[in-house]
Amino acid sequence: MSDPLENFRSEIADWIAANLPDELRGVPTTEDTICWGGRNWVFTSDAQRLWLERCAERGLTCPRWPSEYGGGGLTRGEEKALREEMTKAGAPSPLQSFGIWMLGPALLKFGTPEQKAAHLPDITAGKIRWCQGYSEPGAGSDLASVQTRAEDMGDHWLINGQKIWTSYADKADKIFALVRTDRDAPKHLGISFMLIDMQTPGVTTRPIRLISGASPFCETFFDNVKVPKEGAIVGEQNRGWDVAKYLLTHEREMIGGGGGGLTSGDTLAQMMGTLDPGTLNDPVLRAEAMELEVDAMAFALTMERYKDMSEAGQGVGHASAMLKYYGTELNKRRQEVLMSAQGSNALDWEAGSAADWLRSKANSIEGGTSEVMLDIIAKRVLELPAK
Repeated sequence: MSDPLENFRSEIADWIAANLPDELRGVPTTEDTICWGGRNWVFTSDAQRLWLERCAERGLTCPRWPSEYGGGGLTRGEEKALREEMTKAGAPSPLQSFGIWMLGPALLKFGTPEQKAAHLPDITAGKIRWCQGYSEPGAGSDLASVQTRAEDMGDHWLINGQKIWTSYADKADKIFALVRTDRDAPKHLGISFMLIDMQTPGVTTRPIRLISGASPFCETFFDNVKVPKEGAIVGEQNRGWDVAKYLLTHEREMIGGGGGGLTSGDTLAQMMGTLDPGTLNDPVLRAEAMELEVDAMAFALTMERYKDMSEAGQGVGHASAMLKYYGTELNKRRQEVLMSAQGSNALDWEAGSAADWLRSKANSIEGGTSEVMLDIIAKRVLELPAK
């Protein structure tokens, strides 16, 4: 075999077969089976811990990141082959985290060598769990309206303010947050992107309960929090909006792609095939399911195309708003079809899909509402004139 990519595919398939614990094979990805890592994380089993350790050692938790930071240093094609072989083997993602999806890419682009060395290896190894401190009460999707302030106290910053909708803040070790470091500067200036340890005195969190029952969201409060200056700010002081915008493109891609769940794993038809016999005999329901499958495949191909563009240095930019909008709307349609297929059985809170259906409603709010995404698409992508 002379094709380097096929050699890699064969090698990684053998590695997965030899290292994936049997009890993890084919286990559906749910909130209960995901591994988030971090100091507060309690592994659900020895197998989950072993799988994370083996993948981290091989650089597979962050396949595309440089190997010097614990990544795999894989090419785009190798990463795709890895995902396909993982799916084929029924292997779960070894680690999911906002550090991988959002902070890591921002650090790789804007971080100093010292910041990269200090944080990236802990992210790839799953030792530190990060949360995002962007949204604030009263600001909605207008992130530049942040009021949480950081005062220069000489050797440290003094932080006061409140963040809201900070996912998993009560379980995170550290937070990357937007703070206002110059209150006299124009709205999008005077903001800095700051790294804060959640164990710092003065940081408190309060979970927010949602209609779905459980909730990942929290309120986070900063009361006279002292943050040492060294290594605290990523990018230039007062130019944190540049870092924030770059990070948002990755967040929108992540949410639009359902964190990988929408475009990987079982298809809708496969999921519906596990329901009561005869479910797919309804021609209307079958047509809706197949239309959704075709749209999901088209969306997956579009995601791949934009990843290739990013690989070629063209970047995704404002097109991330399209991916976020369409991906979240697609997921909502998917949950609607599943609810229809299950009928009244869907209302069984433990066994049905009601919680997932309700949760999907938040997809078009978190990370920027669908209305904001449509506005970005109109102005920045289509360049339509203002009314």
